[in-house]
Amino acid sequence: MADLQSVIGKGKVAVVTGAASGIGLAAAKLFASRGMAVVLVDNDRSRLEEARENVAAQSKNADAKVAAIATDVSDREAVAALERTVSEQFGDVHLLMNNAGIQPGSSLFGPEANWESVLNVNLMGIIHGTRVFGPKMIAHGEPAMIINTGSKQGITTPPGDPAYNVAKAGVKAFTEALQHELRSTADCRVNAHLLIPGFVYTPLAARGRTEKPDGAWTPEQTADFMMESLDRGDFYILCPDNDVDRATDEKRIAWAAGDIIENRPPLSRWHPDWGGAFAEYLKT
Repeated sequence: MADLQSVIGKGKVAVVTGAASGIGLAAAKLFASRGMAVVLVDNDRSRLEEARENVAAQSKNADAKVAAIATDVSDREAVAALERTVSEQFGDVHLLMNNAGIQPGSSLFGPEANWESVLNVNLMGIIHGTRVFGPKMIAHGEPAMIINTGSKQGITTPPGDPAYNVAKAGVKAFTEALQHELRSTADCRVNAHLLIPGFVYTPLAARGRTEKPDGAWTPEQTADFMMESLDRGDFYILCPDNDVDRATDEKRIAWAAGDIIENRPPLSRWHPDWGGAFAEYLKT
């Protein structure tokens, strides 16, 4: 299996989706700073070239190319065309970060278009990227990684945006299955990892705010934490932020699982009969 040092460095190639801004851009800069060739992928053409220039400026390897390719990851054929272009221009891929995501908001009985777009990008985009790039990453035989960006909302599924929760819950289940498949494949040197960001101030999460809230991390902090976690070999990269530490996240996750074990109402954290019990549980 792959460790971070064997994947990231000169002569290696990274492909990052959702790379025009936010966590994807911050990660791409780190990969370039380690000497990797980097392919930035995004559907936001207006920001993509500027992002490419910013990433290229971080490169510590004059021979490493940095490219930007506009792609709609919800379109499986577009992702296949992306893979062909990357293979022709860069060769073997060593790191794939499926990070593209959108968050238009949703409600249970709200517009169908919101559900379709969120599921198609946030879940199927990750599935397309993995299924298109993954087989060749296994076949080339060199150490490699697939990093899929999930969310805490896909684990504790708070009320308010069910389409996003469903998509990110699917990313968690898919990435767990992926890692099992990889470790069960003979001679496979590819690892999968699930990035679980906390509150991060990105264009996706800004919601009209023009300044970073005190409780939020920057994309750069999140990317740095991701690299530290990858260096340890963590599968679940559970990021804290300035509001919530790991201990609180662990209690929230355990309580959510306890709804099933204890036969409580679903989403009992927000249930009027159980909110007090959860508040007391957090104090223990």
